[in-house]
Amino acid sequence: MDLALTYEQQAVRNTVRDFVRKEVMPLEAEVLRRERRGLPGLEQSELRELQQRAKAFGFWGLDTPTEYGGMGLPAVDQSLVWTETGRSFVPFRFGGSADNILYHANDEQRAEYLLPTIAGDRISCFAITEPGAGSDAANIRMTARRDGDDWVLNGEKVFITGGNEADFAIVVAVTDPDIGARGGSTAFLVDRERGWTSEFIQTMGEGGPASLVFDNVRVPHRNVLGEVGQGFELGMKWIGKGRYAIPSQGLGIAERALEMAIEYANTRETFGRPIGTNQAIQWMIADSEVEVEAARGLVLRAAWTVDQGRDPRHSSAAAKLFGAGMVNRVVDRVLQIHGGMGYTRELPIERWYRQVRLFRIFEGTDEMLRLIISRDLLRGYTRVGDQLG
Repeated sequence: MDLALTYEQQAVRNTVRDFVRKEVMPLEAEVLRRERRGLPGLEQSELRELQQRAKAFGFWGLDTPTEYGGMGLPAVDQSLVWTETGRSFVPFRFGGSADNILYHANDEQRAEYLLPTIAGDRISCFAITEPGAGSDAANIRMTARRDGDDWVLNGEKVFITGGNEADFAIVVAVTDPDIGARGGSTAFLVDRERGWTSEFIQTMGEGGPASLVFDNVRVPHRNVLGEVGQGFELGMKWIGKGRYAIPSQGLGIAERALEMAIEYANTRETFGRPIGTNQAIQWMIADSEVEVEAARGLVLRAAWTVDQGRDPRHSSAAAKLFGAGMVNRVVDRVLQIHGGMGYTRELPIERWYRQVRLFRIFEGTDEMLRLIISRDLLRGYTRVGDQLG
């Protein structure tokens, strides 16, 4: 069994690491200053400029198929990239990508939505969560009623990432109330200009999601994404990807935070000696290192499962559950090691503390992931020890 990265994987990781260190991390002080004043850490134009610089490095469309001008990276390579970008709190992401389910678009929709999104000329958001349907996505109530060649959408979506910036939304609505969401829901491509509105939702983290309101919004039938009745299936494909992407980012955050803790423990003195000589500090550092490496194994295995074409739901649930908990515990310890300074907004630690709390909620709460894992075992979908084959 060879657990080492290939030469190509190391090259991808190291190139991204260099880019983040040279182009992204120098912006951190300014991002913190802006966020302390309640401003966005990065303006959209600044993000686009960074993405173009990354494109010059050869990084454009990490998961975008090569026929669309992307890199088409395997899931393991993408996980390595997300870990490296997670090491900086600057809200940066590589350009040239589109929602994975947007590739279900037909030729006309690809020209109008997919290709402009990949090029960065359009911004999308994915909308399935509702006030009464979070973890229970099958409980969505938003309706889409057929009216001639149009569908009329009514309802509200909440906690939609990117919903304030998007010019079109991928919206899942119930099209057959007798069947319900499973088999009776459909995904629609809905331009903002068709009449839906968004409102910022203030959260404990920086930035924020949106609530989207659809009041008799008319959408032509040609804007159905995939097939009528396929909405819930597409929604689960969209959510599934985040279950190894989120803990991949968490790994990067935990690594950077732990490095800060080690440096601080070696330089901060109390009672005439570095605090790193105290057993209490040593144990927090040791526990954090063990958890980081344990999470890395789960995350990379989940990504590897995707690359092997195997069902990743069980391994991704385990990676998301443990990885999200890990980064919360590590950041909490790092803040404790830094004491009062860790609690200030002069350092990014309290920012991470607020940011990573979301990791245990979105795209699969801890409780839902435990349900998935236990169900797989209790119903015999997988067996203890099966993960090695």
